[in-house]
Amino acid sequence: MSTKKQSGSGYVEPGQDYQRDENYITDRITADGDSRWPVEAGRYRLVIARACPWANRAAIVRRLLGLEQAISMGICGPTHDERSWTFDLDPGGRDPVLGYERLQEAFFARDPEYPRGITVPAMVDIPTGAVVTNDFKQMTLDFSSEWTAFHRDGAPDLYPEHLRAEMDEVIERIFTEVNNGVYRCGFAGSQNAYDKAYERLWTAMDWLEERLTTRRFLMGDTITEADVRLFTTLARFDAVYHGHFKANRNKLTELPAVWGYARDLFQTPGFGDTTDFPQIKEHYYVVHADINPTQIIPMGPDTSVWLTPHGREEMGGSPFGDGTPPGPPVAGEVIPPEHGPGGIGHR
Repeated sequence: MSTKKQSGSGYVEPGQDYQRDENYITDRITADGDSRWPVEAGRYRLVIARACPWANRAAIVRRLLGLEQAISMGICGPTHDERSWTFDLDPGGRDPVLGYERLQEAFFARDPEYPRGITVPAMVDIPTGAVVTNDFKQMTLDFSSEWTAFHRDGAPDLYPEHLRAEMDEVIERIFTEVNNGVYRCGFAGSQNAYDKAYERLWTAMDWLEERLTTRRFLMGDTITEADVRLFTTLARFDAVYHGHFKANRNKLTELPAVWGYARDLFQTPGFGDTTDFPQIKEHYYVVHADINPTQIIPMGPDTSVWLTPHGREEMGGSPFGDGTPPGPPVAGEVIPPEHGPGGIGHR
């Protein structure tokens, strides 16, 4: 998720459709050594914010694959200003590994005149303190394909070769119509732009409802990269997108197949235990001051519903196929119980 250069809240262009800036640093960290950035345990730091859906995806894949010991993780707080995400959750307000107060410093270490948005997730080269890549789409695929030497025993194959052609099409539709579709609704600059965005989003949500009625996961019987990419939008849907972004034809809880599927994933290790509802709400309702000028953060919704039985196991399949679930989150990366689906009011 990006921070804007000109202001912390200028996301809506009056009279315009929302257009996402997708010009990222596309360097890759590779196992073959052909790139300037070789795979090397302990060399890189993944910087995320739990509020951001794109960063949440990277945290989930890292955890599912067991890369915690190979790739350390820095966590920014949920809000930012025009200068970028800050490490305000850390003692002294500095990342303990990079020593930075702001993620912006890693981008400026790469390019002192870096002109674009400062985004998470970002992979940072610890020796130089410079950002390597913020290309969130490729990043998680590389965790699966380039970091195999450091995968845990029983790690799932999230991007299986025999499914890639179909999965790439599913992933692209999910990104354009759902992941970005909710933003297209929320940041629409005119009634007409919003109306078109709303219809596109719900056409895709109806497609997902139909698809997930007959299969446990998006690609069949096991979890793949496609499920990770969809989950982080679904986790934010009722808490943020339904009201804040006006994506309000239905709540997630009113879509039987999608809601059962979302709970199935949430209750699988790696998904719900990387989801921080208060930070999610604080980010959207505070940072997007142009569409929420009071910056008041709602108390609801009741998130205890995420722990109710989903019944999806009756469809067969297994989340990890022949693999195994990841172990508990590592020290320092545990979501506080009061930030999870405790059913309490969140501030």
